Amino acid sequence: MALKIRLARGGSKKRPYYHIVIADVRSPRDGRFIERVGKWNPMLPKDGARVELNEERIKHWMEQGALPTDRVLRFLDEAGIAKRPARSNPNKALPGKKAQERTAEQAAKEEAAAAEAAEAAAAPAEAAAE
Repeated sequence: MALKIRLARGGSKKRPYYHIVIADVRSPRDGRFIERVGKWNPMLPKDGARVELNEERIKHWMEQGALPTDRVLRFLDEAGIAKRPARSNPNKALPGKKAQERTAEQAAKEEAAAAEAAEAAAAPAEAAAE
């Protein structure tokens, strides 16, 4: 049985509250779980007690093969239980394919207009030289 340490949502509409649970990967997000090992209240200020973890039980389940999701791994990294590797995606800030195509077309139009303007400026100068 593959296990995950993940979030199960609670709370009302627009007032989220999450339990950190050990669950089978096949069970639904808010469905059946094996054990509740912490909680996260994103509505609290960041300097407050937003996240509470039962470190002993989390370590036990990680030894049994439970893998944390990315968000839970962030909490475990802050608590010093597990290490989350740094990620780098330099392409994330680039515009999409269509936007890059539009930019290339605009640059080509500007180059063509500049070339025509240079030719137009050079034509009267040549006529005056003759």
